[in-house]
Amino acid sequence: MKITTVGIDLAKNVFQIHGVNDKGNKIVNKPLKRHQVLTYFIQLPP
Repeated sequence: MKITTVGIDLAKNVFQIHGVNDKGNKIVNKPLKRHQVLTYFIQLPP
């Protein structure tokens, strides 16, 4: 499934990532620590 929209809940140490496809179906709902965020977004396809 292709993620078309990503939302991010910012916090001090743990960020919550929420991704949906073009139909609005949830694809990703994942907590990430601060040091994991950049690596996660680099790996997402454009």
